[in-house]
Amino acid sequence: MLVSMVGLMQKARQEGYCIPAPAVENEHTVRACIAAAEAKNSPLILISLFKVNPDIMMFGRIITDIALRTRVPIAICQDHGATYEEAVWAIRAGYTDIMVDRSSLPYEENVAQVKELVKIAHAVGVGVEAELGHVGTNSDGPDDSGEGTGSSVFTVPAEAASFVAETGVDTLAVSIGTAHGPYKGTPKLQFDLLRQLRETVPVPLVLHGGSGTGDENLSRACKMGICKLNISNDLKRGAIAALTAQDNLMGMGAYKMYPLLAQGYTQTLEHYIDICGSAGKA
Repeated sequence: MLVSMVGLMQKARQEGYCIPAPAVENEHTVRACIAAAEAKNSPLILISLFKVNPDIMMFGRIITDIALRTRVPIAICQDHGATYEEAVWAIRAGYTDIMVDRSSLPYEENVAQVKELVKIAHAVGVGVEAELGHVGTNSDGPDDSGEGTGSSVFTVPAEAASFVAETGVDTLAVSIGTAHGPYKGTPKLQFDLLRQLRETVPVPLVLHGGSGTGDENLSRACKMGICKLNISNDLKRGAIAALTAQDNLMGMGAYKMYPLLAQGYTQTLEHYIDICGSAGKA
């Protein structure tokens, strides 16, 4: 069934678990993720960058058509929407939710642009995620300076509460020590900061950069208030590992390329469903 992620995340917030949000880029990855969700009886939020598919209208039709036939609730969120036009196209393409990412802008500009798109999205029943603080790209490994990880900047709780009130967003991505892309080490999440954010911010919280963060870190974060966990890199690594496993290479692996890639994607996501605590929550 196709639903907005907002209700799914509100339920997760109330019951103390998290919903995995795997990145999808084509029909194969969509079906692989849904297979994991149905096997685990878990709700799911599929995320997709505007740039990964050359035709968002066609891709939107593919995702929505598949999601409508599932036995578990599926939401579709445009990930890191960078422009006004990208948000509008995602809404037209059938995405149930959009992420308006203006986290690299000054606070006032972030508020102004997010507020405008919240008004448009809510008018047609689409949920909105925004980001305050900034989850950057990790190229140098964890940073112990206390200022963030790589190019990240931590979220300030009081500022986050004001941001939600001013913009009307439904969910908020926060920065507590993760970063996008592979790590050279295991990041140190700021759990005290997460606790403050959970107590201060009235909407469900999102964590980007889940891949490589460590099972213990993520499990704890999900129990402490993270309601949506974005995962991309580890899913792709799982797919490659399944394809290039020795037994597969020695057999007719090349002729089974897509099923093997899907198998790796599915198995990796099932692992993250267990970490998030969403199994059986559909």
